[in-house]
Amino acid sequence: MNLANKISISRIILIPFFIASIVYSRIDIALIFFTLAILSDGADGFIARTLKQKTRLGTILDPVADKLLLTSAYICLSMVNTVPAWVRLPPYVTIIVISRDAIIVLGSIIVYMTRGDLKVSPSVIGKITTFFQMITIVGVLTQLKYSYILWNTAAVLTILSGMDYVMKGSKLLNENHSTPRRG
Repeated sequence: MNLANKISISRIILIPFFIASIVYSRIDIALIFFTLAILSDGADGFIARTLKQKTRLGTILDPVADKLLLTSAYICLSMVNTVPAWVRLPPYVTIIVISRDAIIVLGSIIVYMTRGDLKVSPSVIGKITTFFQMITIVGVLTQLKYSYILWNTAAVLTILSGMDYVMKGSKLLNENHSTPRRG
């Protein structure tokens, strides 16, 4: 268990505190927890790369922490009435974000089951999408007047990155037909 993995686990531990802050109308505290979580996302990646602490566990923990954080944030900020209606996330944005993540997870399981392995590497559009999804949450928590621009941009990028991951997954599955599974 290296430092980068401990930071990823800390990000997961912040999630219930973030949710509780929203549920109990403490958007200011939710912003602090969310900011700590997104800063830790950058920190664990930086530490893993620069200190050569990349591990198999880390390649699983980091995206899981991101998915849990963002899914929780999108659900809470579209459902909880403590957020003013004019900056509350519309349900379609939450549905798009969660659907894409569900498709990626399901596709990953299918690729792993058919190929026997799975090498996870985020695409550039996937990283940009995650950035916009996180900035959208910050915009909503700070009650930014133009949050709708952020969430609509995040929704479009989420759809595009989802299509990108589906195409990459399909390509991996098609390669599988020419390479028999070991085992």
